[in-house]
Amino acid sequence: MNKLLERISNGVVKDNPTFIQMLGMCPTLAVTTSATNGIGMGLTTTAVLVASNFLISALRKLIPNKVRIPSYIVIIATFVTIVEFLLKAYLPSLNASLGIYIPLIVVNCIILGRAESYAAKNPVVLSAFDGIGMGLGFTVGLTAIGAFREILGAGTIFNFKVTPANYEPTLIFILAPGAFFVVAILTALQNKLQLKSATNGSAKSTLSCGGNCGSCGGDTCTTNREKIEASKEIAASKATVAKKTEAQDQKNS
Repeated sequence: MNKLLERISNGVVKDNPTFIQMLGMCPTLAVTTSATNGIGMGLTTTAVLVASNFLISALRKLIPNKVRIPSYIVIIATFVTIVEFLLKAYLPSLNASLGIYIPLIVVNCIILGRAESYAAKNPVVLSAFDGIGMGLGFTVGLTAIGAFREILGAGTIFNFKVTPANYEPTLIFILAPGAFFVVAILTALQNKLQLKSATNGSAKSTLSCGGNCGSCGGDTCTTNREKIEASKEIAASKATVAKKTEAQDQKNS
């Protein structure tokens, strides 16, 4: 039980994907025009995270290493499609608000990162709770940013007015630049208070790429498993060359 609670607290607090690791910034900046959009996107991503982590962990010993990333993407895309259809059927207004960012969950760095760094190496239950933790952490981050922008930009939160009658909303906060302003302000506060954050170098990402997805060159992250395989191939090549050299020496002698 302690391990399960640790996976949840790790995602929500210790390694929060939004405020600590600074991952998934594309949907974070794009959809958080309101608290409703933030919590909707966060819970949608959580559902995909939990389901994909569960299935990938269950199949981790059956998926060949060489095709694991394509396999993960197919699994994630399947669950994203299911979630998208459910939103269209039962929450059409939320689906319209989130738009293209629902299908883009497939390439969300958080989901693929957790699949590669955790679900592929750990038991099913732990992987599912890891997905819950990371998903809730992402939801908290998006909801907080969305609420901040909605209050400043519209004077409301969850469509309820919370500001004085004479308050004049600052519309820029619910426009595209407002997302950058809010994230910059929150990041500056983190650094000022010396809280753990990827921007001040104090956060160690649990992703094998260190949280810097750009270093992957648009391909898969470099994992320890790949390094071990590369070392084995080099060792095998050296052994082959040594045997050929030894055989040639014996033939010449």
